[in-house]
Amino acid sequence: MTEVKLSIGYDEFEEGQRIGTEIQKLSSSPESSSLTSLIIGDWGQAYENSSEEVVEALVTHSASFPALRKLFMGEMGYEECEISWITQSNLSPLLPAFPELQSLTIQGGNELSLTELKHDKLEELIIISGGLGKAVLEHIATSQLPNLRKLELYLGVEDYGFDGNLSDLLPLIEVGKFPKLTYLGLKNSQIQDEIAGALANAPILDQLDTLDLSLGTLSDEGAELLLASDRIKKLKALNLSHHYMSDEMISRWQQSGLPVDVSDKQESDDEEDWRYPSITE
Repeated sequence: MTEVKLSIGYDEFEEGQRIGTEIQKLSSSPESSSLTSLIIGDWGQAYENSSEEVVEALVTHSASFPALRKLFMGEMGYEECEISWITQSNLSPLLPAFPELQSLTIQGGNELSLTELKHDKLEELIIISGGLGKAVLEHIATSQLPNLRKLELYLGVEDYGFDGNLSDLLPLIEVGKFPKLTYLGLKNSQIQDEIAGALANAPILDQLDTLDLSLGTLSDEGAELLLASDRIKKLKALNLSHHYMSDEMISRWQQSGLPVDVSDKQESDDEEDWRYPSITE
């Protein structure tokens, strides 16, 4: 696999370097025809400038990347741009431009749109955010991704863009929505207990190998419902790491014999029981 990362630093952007030009240069290079993985980092002060230029350049030069199978939009560290500050755009045009794409990872939910999410070969969709808007959840719920095997969503918190509730997530777990799905991650959420309760006996578990509810605010309330579920027992992997479960509940999971990760216990900030997902800002 050939992989390339393109990124524009602060100083480079100030000096006039642009991500669209870098994509054009890559498209003209000998390696473009064999490139299988492309990582787009900071496209130049991403806290102020959206990814629209990236999308336009990739669509324009898509014919130069016939082997592209993996695309990561927005891979940058906090020193470049906090996740909740990354300004995305409508990424839908990327899908028809790359009909052989198998994996799409997006970091940053600010201004993100996936209005027409349709692709016959996409197997993996990952969205990493400190707050994912319900409009994006609706786009995914109404998508046409018949070959999707992995769906991983970092839902985040209200202060950084999550404006939905459990009802916005339920269409994602309807049986038949993603017939080939084997990995479901609804994680990094401030409503992790509610999500756990909805999934505990959901029929979609019968088709899954892995359920990932990590990085959120899961407490004994949601954990109890999961532990009582017969469907949970059929999973090959259950990720509950970064949680707020009690020592007693952790012990019960450890003694259950189930393939569960209950590492990284968190403590509430005070007696008000303030709990936080792993990734917010």
